[in-house]
Amino acid sequence: MFSTKAPVRQNFYLALKYFLVLYSSMMQHFTSANDVKDLPGLLGMALDMKKNPARYQTALQGKTLGMLFFNPSLRTRMSTEKAALNMSMNIISLDADRGWNLEFEDGVVMDGAKAEHVKEAAAVMSQYCDVLGVRSFATLTDREKDYQDYVIQKFRRHASVPVISLEGAILHPLQSLTDWITIETYKQKTAPKVVLSWAPHPRALPQAVPNSFLEWMGKTNYELVVTHPAGYELNERFTKGVRIEYDQRKAFEGADFIYAKNWSNYEDYGKVLNTDASWMVDAEKMALTNRAKFMHCLPVRRNQIVADEVLDGQDSIVIPQAGNRVWAAMAALQLVLS
Repeated sequence: MFSTKAPVRQNFYLALKYFLVLYSSMMQHFTSANDVKDLPGLLGMALDMKKNPARYQTALQGKTLGMLFFNPSLRTRMSTEKAALNMSMNIISLDADRGWNLEFEDGVVMDGAKAEHVKEAAAVMSQYCDVLGVRSFATLTDREKDYQDYVIQKFRRHASVPVISLEGAILHPLQSLTDWITIETYKQKTAPKVVLSWAPHPRALPQAVPNSFLEWMGKTNYELVVTHPAGYELNERFTKGVRIEYDQRKAFEGADFIYAKNWSNYEDYGKVLNTDASWMVDAEKMALTNRAKFMHCLPVRRNQIVADEVLDGQDSIVIPQAGNRVWAAMAALQLVLS
């Protein structure tokens, strides 16, 4: 009798394994604009959440958000926690960069410092949480691995719950949804001119924010322009069809929004090849615009990325832009858990 049940039990667990793999591939994740089938619908929901927050007060009551930070965070961490609290969620937060060394490679002999594999870690955390938020920056040394969004994709593969990117190696979808909410809130015309401008920085910074901004804004009807010094071209995957202007002043002419951001070199990957101070956004350049609103994802280096007179001016919207992070996170949580 035992021998006849054993194959049945074995077949059951095999079928369950395949079901979990299939279910994982069908889940709604939030790691790029391509995960969202109805982008205008998501934007509309975020704007409604901003206008009517009480309507969503118990929308995700009893659900648990788990957040893993392989890199530090201020706005993403606080805004996502606030978003979860606004919807009556439980929150479990883990600083994964402090003494918890995960192995991500398959088929390795784990005889070193890494005591746990992401396969078990993601599966176990999925038992405790209804959604996992993961933050992991680019290495800026291995372009091939970074552009696989390696850590985020490993969690997508091995978690049995939805995964939200709290910023990955090449994309930051929560920031981009935030930027979209901000532009829609402040725009004075249907198709405003939006300029993404490179600005100098002493350190090598990832390309996640500009990549993601172009990915999301490229799906709108905005007039989109990117301006940067020669040699700072981004991956063509994100700039295809976008006007690239190497003359910053020319790019600023008639703009309705200026979004300043530094990024490191893509071809000579992760390198800082230009610190030209003349690329800083100042009042003289802003005077070329159509009274443009100034945007930045923060943190920002004053008088290097942008002059005080611009950042503290009445057309700077960086603070309300940061505030919109809450509504973006609420919309993302509702999307993957509804």
